[in-house]
Amino acid sequence: MSKAFIPQGYKPVLNLYDTQRAIGLIKSLFQDNLSRSLSLRRVSAPLFVEVGTGLNDDLNGVERPVQFDMLDGGKECQVVQSLAKWKRKALRDYDFNPGNGLYTDMNAIRRDEELDNLHSIYVDQWDWEKVIRAEDRKIEYLQGVVRSIVSSVCATEMTLRAMFPQLEQHPLLTHEVTFITSQQLEDLYPGLTPKEREDAICKEKKTVFLMQIGGKLKSGAPHDGRAPDYDDWELNGDLLFWSDTLNRSFELSSMGIRVTPESLAKQLELAGCPERAQLPFHAELLAGKLPLTIGGGIGQSRLCMLLLGSAHIGEVQSSVWDAATREMFQQAGIPLL
Repeated sequence: MSKAFIPQGYKPVLNLYDTQRAIGLIKSLFQDNLSRSLSLRRVSAPLFVEVGTGLNDDLNGVERPVQFDMLDGGKECQVVQSLAKWKRKALRDYDFNPGNGLYTDMNAIRRDEELDNLHSIYVDQWDWEKVIRAEDRKIEYLQGVVRSIVSSVCATEMTLRAMFPQLEQHPLLTHEVTFITSQQLEDLYPGLTPKEREDAICKEKKTVFLMQIGGKLKSGAPHDGRAPDYDDWELNGDLLFWSDTLNRSFELSSMGIRVTPESLAKQLELAGCPERAQLPFHAELLAGKLPLTIGGGIGQSRLCMLLLGSAHIGEVQSSVWDAATREMFQQAGIPLL
């Protein structure tokens, strides 16, 4: 059952027609800003990959990918859950050099997603990946990339408000980023759950990059689940903003510097899945045949929600919603697409 709710007194700022205009503007502006700031080139990407290649993202390891068989050839395929690993292979295959990268539209179906104001079974995001040098594999480089992404978000927001001045009733996003590790956050709020900690730090700082997600904390559990075979758990994080509309933290992006052969082997052991080392993608990575990279995903509908001050992702994305949620929003005069 969906956990969606309607904030007290909430009404959309824009009508449906202007919302569609604004969505188109946001997507056009942001991808141009992002590609310039990070030196990215747009490429085409797959909607599905072959089973057994190791290219699909298994997220937290429990989500079931949508799978089907091909009529011609009988191969089993899976709809991608993200392109985290495919992008790294593509950078090698497309012969990208250090300092340059790619971005693409990633469309996924996550049928096990728990629906609420921010989550849908349909996922649309900009997946990006960039080749880096060995000396770039450090926290300072990661933080510089995060600041570039936040600058792209804020630049998009300013242009959007010039076109739709009605949006000025919402507070501007905070450009300055607060960086904190998941262990520092647990130490700061030891009595709170991980989600409550995120809300607490974001309510105070507004724009936060929460680092080092995936490994166990002093409490014995990780802050959040993270697959062991793309991000280096010491060099990754989530970009969070404060949503005044929802009165909660709002994750826009998950990203990180990617694993080396050494950190991949270590994380596969920690995650209890060393057998993945035999999969084609993992074997190539362990053999040092893939470039060093940094990358992540940035939610397209999430960004539209954030900049428009929307209360539900269904206001900016066409998907399937349960009957109770549709009825609740319809009675409140809030159309879901």
